[in-house]
Amino acid sequence: MDLNGKVAVITGGSRGIGKAIAIMLSRKGAKIAVNYSSGVDSADRVVSEIEGMGGTAIKVKADVSKQPEVHSMFQTVLKQFGRVDVLVNNAGTVGQPRFLEITEAEWDRVLGVNLKGMFNCCQAVIPIFLKQSGGKIINMSSVAGKMGGQTGVHYGASKAGVIGLTMALSTEFAKKNIHVNAIAPGPVKTEMFLSLPASLQERFADTTHVGRVCEPNEIAHAVVFLLENDFMAGETLNMSAGRYMD
Repeated sequence: MDLNGKVAVITGGSRGIGKAIAIMLSRKGAKIAVNYSSGVDSADRVVSEIEGMGGTAIKVKADVSKQPEVHSMFQTVLKQFGRVDVLVNNAGTVGQPRFLEITEAEWDRVLGVNLKGMFNCCQAVIPIFLKQSGGKIINMSSVAGKMGGQTGVHYGASKAGVIGLTMALSTEFAKKNIHVNAIAPGPVKTEMFLSLPASLQERFADTTHVGRVCEPNEIAHAVVFLLENDFMAGETLNMSAGRYMD
């Protein structure tokens, strides 16, 4: 896919990995819809940065766990740009890491954003792709979905579900020129990561073969690779520098 002039929706695009992806896809020539659920100032800053580079971007508020808000978001993007070519399902959340302290409400909240949110966005965008004869979806999973970790059972379960969702959607829609792939990062240097105690940051860095954590821009490069490669379908690309290998 040549990204010049294409329209990309980035969920959770106002900070961290989502912000890096939004900026990089803009540099590749795409028009960007920056989705956010809260923190409008952060979304405004991303839009301003893209516009300052000569790109085109809008911000669109939606809680991806709520289907009506997701459908409204895509209608806003269609009204503004007339089409959607790329969906990057990046919005995610974490919660209580101790299994016996996870409440039903906490389980529902994490699964609602991390897995149901992707279902909502995919179900909203695929009819658009079918009318346009194609499109690409990148789902953000995690190595926690393959090996567990310190981020909670509900987080690991949701990210494992993302991998299954990706494979199932690819099986159904790849022959209709809708490519669905996933990325499974290890620890990434986001605002959330930098809020952790220094000792824990060092412990995460030591789990990789290169002795450091991933930069958000490195995940953005992986997104570009998947979007530009038309022989990737139903794949999950590990980005953990050896933390998880299969």
